[in-house]
Amino acid sequence: MTERQHESEETRPDTVGAIAELYLGNILFALETAALSFEREPGPQGAEQAGFYRGIARELAEARGRAKKL
Repeated sequence: MTERQHESEETRPDTVGAIAELYLGNILFALETAALSFEREPGPQGAEQAGFYRGIARELAEARGRAKKL
């Protein structure tokens, strides 16, 4: 292992929360993309699934907002 690889591993986030916080924008984008995809499906299940994924995104965004206030 090179010194550069060792440094990279030491500074890399090692918890789920830290990784999720680092990539929160990407996660929110992916959730909205999934929601848009479900909205295109015929029938009420598509709208229900879209709402489910948007609910997850909303929870994550609100949690981030609360964390920034601290």
